[in-house]
Amino acid sequence: MIRSNPKGIRNGSIVSHASGLSYEADLSLRRLSPRLQAFWDSRDADEELRHEFGLRLVDNWDELFALLFQLYGTRYDFFYHLEQILITAATAWLDRPEELRDLDRHRINEPDWFDSEKIVGGALYVDLFSENLGKLADSIDYFKELGLTYLHLMPLFAVRPGDNDGGYAISNYRSVDPRLGTIDDLRNLATELRKAGIVLVLDFVFNHTSDDHDWAKHAQSGDPEYQNFYYIFPDRTLPDQYERTLREIFPTVRRGNFTWHDGMQSWVWTTFNSFQWDLNYSNPSVFRAMLEEMFFISSTGIDILRLDAVAFVWKQMGTSCENLPEAHTLIQAFSRLARIATPSLLFKSEAIVHPDDVVKYISPEECQISYNPTLMALLWESLATHETRLLTRSLSHRHKLPKHTAWVNYLRCHDDIGWTFDDADAAALGINAYDHRQFLNQFYTGQFKGSFARGVPFQENLETGDMRIAGTLASLAGLEHAIEEGDENEKEMSIRRMLLLQGITLSIGGIPLLYLGEEWGMLNDYDFVKDPAKAGDTRWVHRPRMQWEFLHELNDTIASGSGSIRKRIFRSLQKLIATRKALPALAGQQMELVATGNVHLLSFIRINESYRLIVIANFTDQPQSVDGNRLRTVGLGRFFKDALTDREFGTSEDIVLDAYETLWLMRV
Repeated sequence: MIRSNPKGIRNGSIVSHASGLSYEADLSLRRLSPRLQAFWDSRDADEELRHEFGLRLVDNWDELFALLFQLYGTRYDFFYHLEQILITAATAWLDRPEELRDLDRHRINEPDWFDSEKIVGGALYVDLFSENLGKLADSIDYFKELGLTYLHLMPLFAVRPGDNDGGYAISNYRSVDPRLGTIDDLRNLATELRKAGIVLVLDFVFNHTSDDHDWAKHAQSGDPEYQNFYYIFPDRTLPDQYERTLREIFPTVRRGNFTWHDGMQSWVWTTFNSFQWDLNYSNPSVFRAMLEEMFFISSTGIDILRLDAVAFVWKQMGTSCENLPEAHTLIQAFSRLARIATPSLLFKSEAIVHPDDVVKYISPEECQISYNPTLMALLWESLATHETRLLTRSLSHRHKLPKHTAWVNYLRCHDDIGWTFDDADAAALGINAYDHRQFLNQFYTGQFKGSFARGVPFQENLETGDMRIAGTLASLAGLEHAIEEGDENEKEMSIRRMLLLQGITLSIGGIPLLYLGEEWGMLNDYDFVKDPAKAGDTRWVHRPRMQWEFLHELNDTIASGSGSIRKRIFRSLQKLIATRKALPALAGQQMELVATGNVHLLSFIRINESYRLIVIANFTDQPQSVDGNRLRTVGLGRFFKDALTDREFGTSEDIVLDAYETLWLMRV
């Protein structure tokens, strides 16, 4: 418990003291202080809770005021919104369950808790994995057996009927989809996960709402206050001007970024789907309304919020309306308010954009963790080419992050694979980026001669040649093709490819994230086309339903056949996870590439305090070697043991890796 009384708190009143704070910020806080005290009194708030909130408010006020002033300072009603935002934050702290407040106090003093080697994540759709939240709670022992300590549930809030973009067209942020359960079920699940030491992650879909959200319904009824929550235009004049610099996200679904609404006789900005209305964050009422939703979601027991579509949240004429500076300002304002009211809450950014733009969202003040789409794409690129040149070049200057932040490393997720590598990195290696993306598209849809992959196209644009790839990890790695052909050797190679990729995401630095189903090598599910609400979105091919009968195979004695494949994948991945969690060298983000002199190998060293671990991975189906002396110089030893197999290696000879083998080498 924090009990100090710095100069910023005097007799229950808040006085600003930071040296860089402007006069306006200081004056505003002094004027707001009595109003905050009146709120505390009206709620008969505990003195200790007032004190803790006041400490954090003073610590963060300078930055918060500057961020909000940058966004809304020219508004005539700025001070009104400033007051309402402050009261919203105070309400969130006061209404926060005591168990979560205790967690806040603990994590304030352990800011890098998420950087532990013991954090291993999994993501799933509740209905596809366990039908509902109640049954999902029964699976906690399963998550623990696999080794998961972080669970990301795909969107589970109330959605529009029919097509809802996989749960990303939210009708109500305070109500769970009744097919999945209730808010109380979510709270109970969060409590049980916390007891089991598993972090809970949910999506915060804050760029848009469904067209049947209450705000949208009020707008459709003609309420001007709520029409200002969105971008609504009476004719095409402004939409046409915006369109000149916008790209189309789902060109095969519809053209353009605006949808005609018959009821309002107006055009609505809809970046993704016609039923997802973009929110107008230039209106501070929208910011405050969504802040309330964020705090409500957090109060259910959420540890991390995945910020969906962060690149698109701010609009400005004459720009692409992606990755604008105000988008960062907006997220930083949300983050500062979380520090004040829900300080254990973290943000995870979802920015599937150019690598240079991805990292701009990552900082202790914005999104503390982030998906690593470039690593994901380039791991698949290396598997297709059998070379690690582009991967190594990217890692050499794109992997490092600021202190107190981390990557989330994944191979597959609910979404597609886009080839988001940097064209300049490719050009430096003599690779034509456009042609290379075409090759990768052909390879991973199985159209390139000799390809092992069985992905399917997503959003193929015949005019531009652009395409993304859908498919499960196993189908992309060759297992589907191998089973179809009855090729036992290729089955073996596909399993090795999967474990190679998992071995890297589990060791390279950051939080590894599995998409549940990967632990069984689940294949593409082509039956999604039978559901009219899913048939138009090929991403459903890699969202198969969990088959719980697989569990019976874990204790079987089958020597060959499909059952043993699933068992082997599960047990191998389980061992990888357990080994990671036993190696302190894999905590944190520090990673240094190791030059092997072999373009078919990826090697890096992980260092954490006095712990060191060398990782070497072979991206080919042929044995590859590395000079043992290189390991001696970077590992500072003459003998090493593979943590995965207990094999020992001396550095006086070449180290030979079998097809698709990964070594985790510790000094003996």
